[in-house]
Amino acid sequence: MFSASEPVRPASYDKKVALVLQGGGALGSYQAGVYEALSTSQYLPDWVAGISIGAINAAIIAGNAPEKRVEQLRAFWEGITAPNSFWPGLPEAGLLQTGWYGALTDHRRLSSLGALLFGQPGFFAPRPPTDWMFGASPTSFYDTSALKGTLERLVDFDRINAREIRFSVGAVNVRTGNFAYFDNATIPIRAEHVMASGALPPGFPAIEIDGEHYWDGGLVSNTPLKYVLEYIPRRSRLTFQVDLFHAAGPLPTDLEAVAEREKDIRYSSRTRASTTTFKTMHDVRHDINTLWDALPPELRALPAAQRLYAFGCVTTMDIVQLIYLPDGGQGHTKDYEFSRATMQARWADGLADARATLAASPWLAPMAPDIGARTFDVLRELRAQRRQVSPTNATTSRSCRQ
Repeated sequence: MFSASEPVRPASYDKKVALVLQGGGALGSYQAGVYEALSTSQYLPDWVAGISIGAINAAIIAGNAPEKRVEQLRAFWEGITAPNSFWPGLPEAGLLQTGWYGALTDHRRLSSLGALLFGQPGFFAPRPPTDWMFGASPTSFYDTSALKGTLERLVDFDRINAREIRFSVGAVNVRTGNFAYFDNATIPIRAEHVMASGALPPGFPAIEIDGEHYWDGGLVSNTPLKYVLEYIPRRSRLTFQVDLFHAAGPLPTDLEAVAEREKDIRYSSRTRASTTTFKTMHDVRHDINTLWDALPPELRALPAAQRLYAFGCVTTMDIVQLIYLPDGGQGHTKDYEFSRATMQARWADGLADARATLAASPWLAPMAPDIGARTFDVLRELRAQRRQVSPTNATTSRSCRQ
């Protein structure tokens, strides 16, 4: 049963629902919190797509019955954030509750250092010294064979391949440099496809699939949004896009803040550029339909007109952005800071942000007939209201008409 604070979804709002999960390593527990909110809403996704850590979360969602998905997500995140036997547990809870910035910063640094030195259980581990001896030349610093066992334990790949829900993950072909999507609509999915999407070099090794080797899809695009929205045949969709890096942020005042800011911009800017481009192109597709209706038969017969008509589209898209924006910086090592307490805090943030977004449900507002795509950022509006600013929570590519 969905929350009473969530507006009732009318039958007239019949868009399909997609969940798009960005890469971001340890930040990915935020996505698990978002899904927990969606799991009890009126918007269960029929398509989940992910890159890197988003691919792992997506596989756990698609590879389990709806009533077990949150439980299995929690099993994954609690498993990989368990104390490492080589790295004694830190007094995490106490540090996070003190509010003392210095202690919190040291906690994050120690946790990140632990991941670098010893890896994370059920996920990745440093290569043994023997891998570097006798002239050997490894192509990664860590071994990810433990992740394969974790995925096979928590994900029912037979369920994914039964296509109860659409599932897609992106990776990069190391040899060609081309982006590739592994989609259960076209191929059988195995653990290796999920691992390939998260094989970020030089930390993690490339994953071999059918004679080709693949790296993390985030090297080319950190979001599968374009793939989901432009897949032919298109369907009108409500897409929840969960981003783990935020584009806007304060001016850095030291080198550590510079490193964090650079990482946020590098991974969020691709997402924003992809979204903006899609909105513009989808509005153009609607313009083509309008112009086509006004053309006389002799102009419709022209080859150029026929090509344009094929490019037109009548679907409408709503894109809901959920962007992880914690209070204060978390340092440039935040994407490999796997402490249990930080994971739980990020999960709680995702749950709260998604519930606030669902409570607003701005996508239920009527859509202007000349608009093909809308984007919504409820969280940005709520933050702006707290600063006594009132921007619109929905934007379109037709800013001149607003």
